[in-house]
Amino acid sequence: MTPEGEPKITSLPRDRHSADAAQGLSIVVPLYNEAAALECLHARLIEAAQRLAATRALACEVIYIDDGSRDGTLAIARELPATALDVQVISLSRNFGKEAALLAGLDHARRGAVLFIDGDGQHPTSLIETLVGHWLDEECDVVYTAKANRANESLIRRAAVKAFYVLLNWGARPKIPEDAGDFRLLSPRAANALRQLPERNRFFKGLSSWIGFRQMRIDYEPEARAEGRSTWNLRRLIGLSIDGVTGFSVAPLRLAIVMGTVLALVAFFYGLQIVYETLVYGTAVPGYPSLFVGVMVLGGVQLIMIGVVGEYIGKILEEIKGRPVYFIAEHEVKLNDAVKKSDARTAAE
Repeated sequence: MTPEGEPKITSLPRDRHSADAAQGLSIVVPLYNEAAALECLHARLIEAAQRLAATRALACEVIYIDDGSRDGTLAIARELPATALDVQVISLSRNFGKEAALLAGLDHARRGAVLFIDGDGQHPTSLIETLVGHWLDEECDVVYTAKANRANESLIRRAAVKAFYVLLNWGARPKIPEDAGDFRLLSPRAANALRQLPERNRFFKGLSSWIGFRQMRIDYEPEARAEGRSTWNLRRLIGLSIDGVTGFSVAPLRLAIVMGTVLALVAFFYGLQIVYETLVYGTAVPGYPSLFVGVMVLGGVQLIMIGVVGEYIGKILEEIKGRPVYFIAEHEVKLNDAVKKSDARTAAE
């Protein structure tokens, strides 16, 4: 018997993990203007695939999703060699955003487990073996990574990130791990669970936590960006934060209730004070300045809350329309060079 409310964790049979390993690993890499770093990243992924093949007999493929890049990213991706792993190159019809690119990679993964890694080269590929080890050896279904610290970031940015997770996790169940990133591995059954989620407004970090199963956190130090510059400017980060909060939490709506209640109580007690001072002391009721300030405060709060409600209504509208999350313009598959040579020998015999 386990205490009420605690999940019961049972050991999974080793044959299931052997079957999972036999299905292999798909590595999903979303790309947006990453031409400068793509060849270097691919070389590192080849090395990781070779190590996994040697140590665990794990077959791998990499799926590059070009999310409407404006540089030579797609052209470079087409020329990448299928050495030690299969290569899929998917070009979306336009820039749909990172969440759509991640879903496209998940939908087209041909192996069992799925690993997501950014295309800018800041996620250490040397950590891939560690993630695979926790999946195969320790029966973890979701192995996610998080920044070990944010010492190199400004105080304002650290405070904004902290406030974002506080708001996101306010009343949420389950909680979304703070500082967790998209660099994570999902076991075959976790990947299948994620595929079954029907919503179109997707927040990958939240959905990966929501599906449950056995999860493990790995802290890491991001590597310096070798080439190019980040496309995540302040506007896009704010937009992603709003999408995450409104798509995975009702905290803003609850905050509106709290603010409305506080303002109503303040107005009520201020009214009692005015009545008391007028009846007892004969003090004149304050005029225009206090009225102007009160109207401006209430008007501003109301407009903010209307905007919050509008964000949720917009999300509902997008879900009702039911439009596809992405469209594919091109899709190319290259088989592992070793596999092609083996097939050629078989055909010759």
